[in-house]
Amino acid sequence: MFTGIIEDLGSLACRRDLEAGQRLTIATNLATTDFTLGESIAVSGACMTVVEWTQDTFAVDVSAESLRRTTLGALREGDRVNIERSMKLGDRLGGHIVSGHVDGTGEVAGVRDEGESSIFTFRIDSWLMPMLVEKGSVAVDGISLTCFHCRDDRFEVAVIPHTRQATTLGLRRSGDRVNIETDVLGKYVARLVDSAIRARVG
Repeated sequence: MFTGIIEDLGSLACRRDLEAGQRLTIATNLATTDFTLGESIAVSGACMTVVEWTQDTFAVDVSAESLRRTTLGALREGDRVNIERSMKLGDRLGGHIVSGHVDGTGEVAGVRDEGESSIFTFRIDSWLMPMLVEKGSVAVDGISLTCFHCRDDRFEVAVIPHTRQATTLGLRRSGDRVNIETDVLGKYVARLVDSAIRARVG
């Protein structure tokens, strides 16, 4: 479980093909001295398992499914990624509950300045929109953000200068792909409502 508060802006050091999937080695400024084999770590919002590490890198094995459903398959060496280690019991929940289970990818539809902040517009598949709530939470590349102007297949978020500097959002331009995870509470509500409707119709 994660919070959507990014701890480090890392980069892809190298990738290696596996029999099914790939092993990605990520360069990081995080202290890896207390990393443990099998611990969970979010790479641009996708929950991965640490399989090895050095003083300044860690490696994760990415399944073929994750390569298809996230932006990890399109990363090139040197590309920057958001990194967050899993939360511990007793940690502050600074963002919102993020599972690291990416629902799909979206696209930056536009960026405009508004005072000190930047307004990002994202385009996503329309089937994801019912799980977005005005002024609710959404994770974009693992970053906990508040969405608004949710309509059709688009939503907007306001990004303060610190978030642009500390995450990959500072590098994003129109047309770039991003990982999207809707609020887990919204998913359960949508499922319950859908089940209730089906039961009534049936």
